[in-house]
Amino acid sequence: MNEWNIARNRLVDAVVELGFPQQLGDAMAQQLGSPKAMDRLTSYLVNVQPHSAELIVDEMLAISSDISAWKDKKESLAANANYNDYLNRDL
Repeated sequence: MNEWNIARNRLVDAVVELGFPQQLGDAMAQQLGSPKAMDRLTSYLVNVQPHSAELIVDEMLAISSDISAWKDKKESLAANANYNDYLNRDL
């Protein structure tokens, strides 16, 4: 079994243990996409044990937002490095 499936199964198990449907866990795993993000949400579920689906989805959206901001930052840094290389070629 690969890392993605293991992380997905842990997330779904944590969701089900809190009394929510398996489909919620499946949908969140698909949305998050990476094992690291799924593990982060699983840790939240285990430690906080939220009592509403809204809190779980809110945390999933916060994690997705963090990942998106990180990707944007990396793209910006890469673009800036390329631009600096372009400027320095003429020197």
